[in-house]
Amino acid sequence: MEKKKGPYDDIINLPHPVSQKHPPMPMKNRAAQFSPFAALNGHNGAIREVLRETEPQRTLGESDLELLDRKLACLQEHLAERQEIAATYFRQDRKKEGGQYIQIFGIARKIDFYQRLLLLEDGMVIPLEDISDLSGELFDNIL
Repeated sequence: MEKKKGPYDDIINLPHPVSQKHPPMPMKNRAAQFSPFAALNGHNGAIREVLRETEPQRTLGESDLELLDRKLACLQEHLAERQEIAATYFRQDRKKEGGQYIQIFGIARKIDFYQRLLLLEDGMVIPLEDISDLSGELFDNIL
């Protein structure tokens, strides 16, 4: 019985060619050729973005706003003392609705009531309407 002829029978038993000009590729690089690739560019980033959580900005009650106003007035009076404060403020997310509350520590340089900004010595600028709380030794006696 005669063996059936295949399309590659003429080359199937030839020795593997080895280049005389180029050195063989290291095994690590050869394996990288077959590693998975991102078929949809940016898909993983889009999924991470959807899963990233934000929260809405809370509206302060009247008593909280009054307390914050007293703390800002106290801070204004004691700016020259350069005391460290902690400011909790809302930072709007640039990519999606909502944002997050952040607490930073620093020394207030100026309160601009006209432009409604708190300026810290390190250059940080916080809109007053985004501040939800101020804390520090300076405010310990304010109820």
